[in-house]
Amino acid sequence: MRMDSSLHTSDAHPVSRRSIGEFQVKPIGLGCMNLSHAYGVPPDAKASERLLREALDLGVELFDTAALYGFGANEDLIGRVLAPDRSRFTLATKGGMAGVDGVRVIDGRPETLRQNCEGSLRRLRTDVIDLYYLHRWDKRVPIEDSVGALADLVREGKVRAIGLSEVSARTLRQAHAVHPIAALQNEYSLWTRNPEIEVLRACRELAIAFVAFSPLGRGFLGGELRTTIDLQAKDIRRAMPRFEPTHYARNLQLLGAYVALAQELGCSPAQLALAWLLEKDASIIAIPGTTRVNHLRDNMAALQLRLNDDAMMRLNTLINRHNVSGARYSAANQAEIDSEEFGDR
Repeated sequence: MRMDSSLHTSDAHPVSRRSIGEFQVKPIGLGCMNLSHAYGVPPDAKASERLLREALDLGVELFDTAALYGFGANEDLIGRVLAPDRSRFTLATKGGMAGVDGVRVIDGRPETLRQNCEGSLRRLRTDVIDLYYLHRWDKRVPIEDSVGALADLVREGKVRAIGLSEVSARTLRQAHAVHPIAALQNEYSLWTRNPEIEVLRACRELAIAFVAFSPLGRGFLGGELRTTIDLQAKDIRRAMPRFEPTHYARNLQLLGAYVALAQELGCSPAQLALAWLLEKDASIIAIPGTTRVNHLRDNMAALQLRLNDDAMMRLNTLINRHNVSGARYSAANQAEIDSEEFGDR
């Protein structure tokens, strides 16, 4: 990787670990969803196993999964492949949204969360989950009740730390008053800036790690997805407004200058997106997902990249909430989450 001193700083080693509760991890981990779920037909078992082992060999210290992913298949995969090396990484999974009779169901009732956790422990082949998230806040259940149930799991030694996903700063504060929240996992990238409204500030104030999912804009910021026509039938991006043909054509107009900047800096577009994210705030940990070993290696190499103020300013101008076309979720999916949206206030 070429380092242009006019756009990079290297006065401090960038691979310093970041905190999630009691754990210290490198600021880039692995989101494992892609191996079982969401983006069309997943890779075969051998390819998935090879990628997970390569991640461990590359020094990935945070593996993130969920009961929902593949309706348990992703946790089974993680348990089968990584259980022998359990002491080498921090394990995160999620409950409160899972497959029930082939249908995705959000259920935050205490008894359901306990059942979800027991199932995850069994599939992951572990006695304790390091970080257990409430995958979605079930708005029919007070957040205090759901978090109280997770706190019981901590007291019983089944879970070491609690996280939340896709919630607002207000909900985060309410939950944190019941039991310390170690991590908040929301979508964050150059083209999804919602955390900048409030939750990043709340995480700093409460010493909560911010875990950014989809830090590469669901593939957009990797620079390789030049058309959405060929997305597979079960690819969740087909239902996301930003990937509809009209919106995506507009968004593609942002990529030319962005890819050119990556070339100028001597890094890949994906590395540039990850470096931007990690430079934004010291509480941030990114969990890009991939099914390809070459992408995994490329992502982890971003740990060596630092951006100075000039590079950050140029990136903020190139891709931001004002020039990205289309909402990130459909109306139905938007109704299921609690995170802040621009224009809410």
